[in-house]
Parts: sequence; structure tokens; C-alpha cells
Amino acid sequence: MPGFPRTLGAIHTRGGVVGLFRRRRPAPAGGRSASREDMDHLAEFVRSRQGVEAYLEPRTAVTENTVILIAHDGEWTRRRVASPAAARQFAAKQGIPVYDTALVGYPNRMREYNRRHKD
Repeated sequence: MPGFPRTLGAIHTRGGVVGLFRRRRPAPAGGRSASREDMDHLAEFVRSRQGVEAYLEPRTAVTENTVILIAHDGEWTRRRVASPAAARQFAAKQGIPVYDTALVGYPNRMREYNRRHKD
């Protein structure tokens, strides 16, 4: 178009330039981040069950960072955490091990628990 500068990856309109390849910042998944209630729930789960381990789940396009706590019998709960560092700090404070699901996956006892408790 005459009078408009040429910019790769853009569409020129009367209102200005619209970037086609510009990266957007993702909105917080699920509309919220970790809360005090989330952390309280996780702490209560650790207090009320035996053999609890923490499994850190990475942030995705759909969810923020989450941690899944899995008890010795496979019972589990998942909540948002502020960051991977916050999850590790929580696990250290509770005295439980923490694993990265991207590296080790989920334990079989969780799958077995889910199989036993299908509705």
C-alpha cells in the first residue's frame, strides 16, 4: 500500500499495523493463581495421610504450575502453586520428597487408586 511502511509479519490497516507473529502474554490459566486456601489444603492432606510425596507438574497453556500430593495408598490431590520453587519450599517445610513429573512421571499407585475408585 502506498504511504505505509513495509513490515514483515504485519497487516497494515487504516487504524495502524496489526502484528501477525507478535507473542501475547498468556492470561493466568483458570483465572487465578495459587491461594492461601490451596496451600492450607495441601498442608492438611500431608498431615492427615501417610507416605505423602509431592509431584510437581509444569505450567501448560491451560494450567499454571500445580503440585499433586500422592499418599501411600494412591489417594491424591492437586492444587495450584505460585512457582516450582514455592512447591519445593512447601515440600521441604512438610518434610516430604518432591519429584518432577516431566522427569519421573506419576507413580503406579495413583493409577491403581483411580482404577479402584472409578464411578
